[in-house]
Amino acid sequence: MEGDQDRELLSDSDPPSPSLSPPPRPLSLASFDREKHVKFLEMMYHMLPFHYQSQEINHLTLAYFVISGLDILDALDRVHKDAVAGWVLSFQAHPRSKSDLGNGQFYGFHGSRSSQFPSKDNAIFIQNGSHLASTYCALAILKIVGYNLSNIDSASMLTSMRSLQQSDGSFMPIHIGAERDLRFLYCAAAICFMLNNWNGMDREKAKEYILNCQSYDGGFGLTPGSESHGGAAYCAIASLRLMGFIGDDCLSNASALSSKANIQSLLDWSLQRQVADGGIQGRPNKASDTCYAFWIGATMGTLGANKFIDERGLRSFLLTCQSEYGGFGKFPKELPDLYHSYYGLAAFSILGEAGLKPLCLELGLTEGAATGL
Repeated sequence: MEGDQDRELLSDSDPPSPSLSPPPRPLSLASFDREKHVKFLEMMYHMLPFHYQSQEINHLTLAYFVISGLDILDALDRVHKDAVAGWVLSFQAHPRSKSDLGNGQFYGFHGSRSSQFPSKDNAIFIQNGSHLASTYCALAILKIVGYNLSNIDSASMLTSMRSLQQSDGSFMPIHIGAERDLRFLYCAAAICFMLNNWNGMDREKAKEYILNCQSYDGGFGLTPGSESHGGAAYCAIASLRLMGFIGDDCLSNASALSSKANIQSLLDWSLQRQVADGGIQGRPNKASDTCYAFWIGATMGTLGANKFIDERGLRSFLLTCQSEYGGFGKFPKELPDLYHSYYGLAAFSILGEAGLKPLCLELGLTEGAATGL
């Protein structure tokens, strides 16, 4: 009926010029459906659908989306916290002796059970496949369920993590070599922050790498000289915040930060990412996407600039991506997936949705989990 009424209203007047008028915003579900989102994540907690088989190597990351999502929804009573902690701890890599800490391997957390199996590479058996992103997710889950991180062998983890930092300040995620970009620098900073120990990285080198990733247009690329991207902007600003290079009053003192990052240019670039349908895009000339409501929204929030976001328009867009089954899809009317479901919930938390816990934006956890309260 609503669609028929819309067509009747349009037929009574001249059509607007397509070159001047923004596209109409898609119709959305009326309200945020907390209970369906809880049921969706609870289902994922008990059994992942077969579609996720190809993501087995990222099992800890998927678990982070589920557990942290339930925490945002204030529904952690749906999981067995001790069992979750025990399962996560089973993925930790341990050196056989202190002498192993000098062998170049990283003793963090494996991403899945299969990555714990020894692999043969050119007749050399590789025993350790722990990864920076998996380690971030593991520590985040442990904080969420209330596990005391002082029980972890953080010294071995951080000592070995320094070998992943490169001469330009960037990090590779695993000792056998891989991409080096802001994602893994952020993971390293978050790991040090959660363990309250910065022995795992050279912060000054990391800062210089971040600054080198800021582009001419004000945004940040994942690597120096690469295209500006919403996720890279978050990794850059959240890392600077975690490392103590920017504080709460970042926006009001933007001019004083010129030696650290061009905040005003970043704000201009970020504000241009919200488009006509109310959603937020990750890069120019891309469609709005649920996850960038968090990546850009959290960047703006960390800078104290959320007041410049059209919250009503963003909320309306996100509701078009809310699935009738619970969870969120990448785009309107798409089936939900764990990644976009988590960042959709995180975005609604930033928007202050009733019944959702507030976030520690730079850490990607609820404030309660981040502070241990």
